[in-house]
Amino acid sequence: MNIVNKVVSHDAIIPPGHPNSQAVRSIRHWSDSLFSFRVTRPRSLRFRSGEFVMIGLMGDNKKPLMRAYSIASPSWDDELEFYSIKAPNGPLTSRLQRIQVGDLVIVRPKPVGTLVLDALLPGKRLYLIATGTGLAPFASLIGDPDVYDRFDQVILTHTTRTASALAYGHEVVKNLLINPLVGKSVAEKLLYFPTTTKEETPRMGRPTTLITSGRLSTELDLPTLNPETDKVMICGSINLNLQMKTILEQAGFAEGSNSQPGDYVVEKSFAG
Repeated sequence: MNIVNKVVSHDAIIPPGHPNSQAVRSIRHWSDSLFSFRVTRPRSLRFRSGEFVMIGLMGDNKKPLMRAYSIASPSWDDELEFYSIKAPNGPLTSRLQRIQVGDLVIVRPKPVGTLVLDALLPGKRLYLIATGTGLAPFASLIGDPDVYDRFDQVILTHTTRTASALAYGHEVVKNLLINPLVGKSVAEKLLYFPTTTKEETPRMGRPTTLITSGRLSTELDLPTLNPETDKVMICGSINLNLQMKTILEQAGFAEGSNSQPGDYVVEKSFAG
């Protein structure tokens, strides 16, 4: 697994006086296009695993450049972790990818989102369907003990174009297996199913194809998706979200929300 750690010299990105600024504690560059970082957690921030917050940096016009980012760390963590693409021309990510330890990032402590357990009815199995950096909210959820208290099995599928883009997910699962709080539950209940769509790897295929063909159920020795026993969370591209909604609703699944729990939920703020 080729993991690159980069240090880039630059001027301070954000003035220290911003009321919502948090210090960067660590950064990891997984590839030329993906990185993760951890920042201090605002004292006032209470969130449910799977939610997102607005984070950003100060722009050249002295106004904040903000974007919604799913929190990749579970709700019990003392720090906040985020997982991001590197967009060369992105107003925020072109700057964010250059942060260093000690820099300050704006974090607005007002979490929201649909990928939370409260939006789902009880079930036996929880399916987490992610593509690309859509893995972030599920990295948070699979580290939450409450997930394993509510479900007998948790199935995480993560699909990327290349094998290197799976590195972050592999690391998250590996670290959770030795975590004293959830390690035993992860080992007993989590089924991790990473696939690629472009680079040749032992496991290839899109989430929609894996499900409709029955391959996912066969390889993991699971029954066919059933709204009576299975609940689903989806975080991916717009096309994936729409295709999964169609598949699930044709199978009798009802979409849930914070106000009216259902059989599946989709993160509408994410597309990538």
